[in-house]
Amino acid sequence: MTDQTTHVFSIDPALTRRFYINGDWCLPVREAGSLPVVNPATEQVVANVAKGTALDVDQAVVAARAAFTHWSVSPVASRVRILTRLHELMLERNEQFAQALSLEMGAAIGFARTLQVPLAAEHIRVVRDLLPEYPFQQVENGTAIVREAIGVCALITPWNWPLYQITAKAAAAIAAGCTVVLKPSELSPLSALLFAQLVHDAGVPAGVFNLVNGSGAEVGEAMASHPDIDMISITGSNRAGALVAQAAAPTVKRVTQELGGKSPNVLLPDADFARVVPLGVMTAFRNVGQSCSAPTRMLVPRARLAEVEALAAATAESILVGDPASPDTVLGPIANQAQFNRVQAMIASGIEVGARLICGGTGRVAGLEVGYYARPTIFSDVEPGMAIAQEEIFGPVLCILPYDTLDDAVAIANNTVYGLSAHVQGTDLNQVRAVASRIRAGQVLLNHPAWNPHAPFGGYKRSGNGREFGVHGFEEYLETKAIIGYEPT
Repeated sequence: MTDQTTHVFSIDPALTRRFYINGDWCLPVREAGSLPVVNPATEQVVANVAKGTALDVDQAVVAARAAFTHWSVSPVASRVRILTRLHELMLERNEQFAQALSLEMGAAIGFARTLQVPLAAEHIRVVRDLLPEYPFQQVENGTAIVREAIGVCALITPWNWPLYQITAKAAAAIAAGCTVVLKPSELSPLSALLFAQLVHDAGVPAGVFNLVNGSGAEVGEAMASHPDIDMISITGSNRAGALVAQAAAPTVKRVTQELGGKSPNVLLPDADFARVVPLGVMTAFRNVGQSCSAPTRMLVPRARLAEVEALAAATAESILVGDPASPDTVLGPIANQAQFNRVQAMIASGIEVGARLICGGTGRVAGLEVGYYARPTIFSDVEPGMAIAQEEIFGPVLCILPYDTLDDAVAIANNTVYGLSAHVQGTDLNQVRAVASRIRAGQVLLNHPAWNPHAPFGGYKRSGNGREFGVHGFEEYLETKAIIGYEPT
């Protein structure tokens, strides 16, 4: 635990009352009230953002549609210059963004400075670097295959990685020649307002990027159903993703979804347990477990169960939970009260059905009675069918599941409606790769590799459709046109 300290960040109230539309900060078309932003470390309201309506979405779409005419045919060199400036400014403003993230969602300030902001900046750099060499037109056998910007794109981003998900979507869309209307999560909108100001300061042409704050039920639905929006990309819950797809269906727009996960971490018998168990715990608990790709199911050989439990419990108990403004904190609070309540309910359900609690449990962290601080929690002897092994908890809760054979391990790994991510650990790389090839997931990580911003990210099954990051994420924002009978000049 750490002593309570103070964030140095504050945001201009004039920005929180406005939306960024057509290159300017605009008041809502009509007054619709505001949405409170709560600091999860103090449970106090730190800002109120304007609540948008379908009328504000209409304004933003008109601006984006007008800007698309010229931005979609802008020279690649112009887009590269803009993206370069965006990248430079984000790195220059790292501290401002980090403070905003820590305040609005409880990210530990060290984590925000070294991961949340720099990784968000990487998404900009990656698409900037791929643009000059990307083959927007190829001619084969008298047919030109042309890749063109899809149009006006609506982006809906979550509260758990607010800036990271904004840049993953917006940078790719802008690089492709699309124009954007962004609805950030109403629970963590401050970093999005800072990003809109960054866009303005970078010289992005008016109308190319627009931001409307508001609820999913109103602003999100208006975007999904809007006839002049060509594509919608959402990162969020399965429920939100399904509602967006339903609203988008009548206009037959492209819908890409990055939704939930319940990722397995398969420890093979020859793995270096002293290394991979602590890494597995910390990876599962990164961002307080609030990551859709978090490997929250650790599958281990039954004969090594006691050894894994000891290593995992020791790791969890060493984690410093406390005030996110302190540089010593590893895990801050859960990002909001509703999610804190869900985490508590899921822990209680695990205890009720007989999973063996080896550390943590329900209740707040001792000494932190104010703030949504959850205890790092590990269950063992978890049955694959238990709710804690099937449902996305989105908190610092790890399930250890024993297996008897590799076939058993693969079956348990795939025994979920999700298929976003997976991990496999082992010394025999041939065996590690063989197991990875049998797991139904969009991304499989072997032996805790370094993060690769070029690797496509997205899910099988109910984890969504489409991909983000790198060239695969970039191509989601392109249409394919065939010009037959084309003769090159």
